[in-house]
Amino acid sequence: MASKIIFFFLFILFPSQFHLCGAQTLVKAGYWYASGEFPIQDINSALFTHLSYAFADVNASNYQLLIPSASQQYFSTFPTIVKRRNPSVKPLLSIWNGISATGKSIAGENVNDSVLSSMVSASSKRKAFIDSSIKTARRYGFQGIDLFWVWPNSTDLSNIGVLLDEWRAAINSEQIQPGESQLILTLAIRYLPTIEMVSYPIDSIRRNVDWAHVVAYDYHLPTRENFTGLHAALYNPSSNVNTDFGIREWLNKGMPPSKLVLGLPYHGYAWKLVSSQDNAIGAPASGPAVNIDGSMGYKAIKSYIRDYGYGATSVYNATYVVNLLATPTIWINFDDVETIKAKMSYVKEKKLIGFKAFQLSNDDNWVLSRAGSSRRGKPIKQAAVVA
Repeated sequence: MASKIIFFFLFILFPSQFHLCGAQTLVKAGYWYASGEFPIQDINSALFTHLSYAFADVNASNYQLLIPSASQQYFSTFPTIVKRRNPSVKPLLSIWNGISATGKSIAGENVNDSVLSSMVSASSKRKAFIDSSIKTARRYGFQGIDLFWVWPNSTDLSNIGVLLDEWRAAINSEQIQPGESQLILTLAIRYLPTIEMVSYPIDSIRRNVDWAHVVAYDYHLPTRENFTGLHAALYNPSSNVNTDFGIREWLNKGMPPSKLVLGLPYHGYAWKLVSSQDNAIGAPASGPAVNIDGSMGYKAIKSYIRDYGYGATSVYNATYVVNLLATPTIWINFDDVETIKAKMSYVKEKKLIGFKAFQLSNDDNWVLSRAGSSRRGKPIKQAAVVA
């Protein structure tokens, strides 16, 4: 009894040190992309525990949140509409700042996070950002905040740790109004816990966020490579560029599985084959197919298969845990229902706490979301991975 009393007083005095993830059940989350054409009211929110509005930007002048004018009309209605079908779903406000030229992408290419980099570098800027995020979330009825920043520089990482400390302190000290609960705080992270040999601030992440979701996709892209590649492989027996390797690295670095959510892609990529006689993984390719960057939502891929007719059949590859489709000229890799179920078995095996899908409008009659939400997956056998 005495130990319980001591813990209670320690929790009251130092709440941030004892921040607990409230989601003991499966986190079933997804991004709704405001710039898309998928109506909010069509979201089957009954399949989810958390839904993220994507995205709010950051103003480069004052570091407060900026809602793109094109999506203003949706911003104030999102929380209310998604709760109509599922009153218990928690709407989250997701923040990013686009893509440009000062950071490094998952694959090492230059991208733009100059505004976020500037924001985290100074106390006054961080305060303006934090205060604005909390105020905006409360004003519009969001129950949490998500930072979708997966392209930081290695020099940003220590500042991200400070940001999370200050953000959590601000959330903990907020005066909660009747009918409100403490804001949820989540973070998108890259599939590996290090950037240019510098580690993410893992102690700060596990101490301050409710969970971090691993962006476990876009490993290989047809705009960047002249060979076919798996953009979201769970395993890869000949390469460390795979989700399992990344998750194990996070766990080995001390990230608790109870704070990790697996990112699921509702999109794939199409490559243009050089030779109709070679459609293997790693086959020579001459760039993206089907559209300008080769990206295809799951719904579009299934439509492509139906329209193509005879000869276009996707195959599930259990070694890599991917779905593959090859025609004489085009090679596509993506996640179908079998892959999603296998990845959810992996979530259970590794004791992760759920999934977060990107993005919901790409689903086809909610078959991927149902596969993720069921948590029933086929057993998977781990492939050998190079050291």
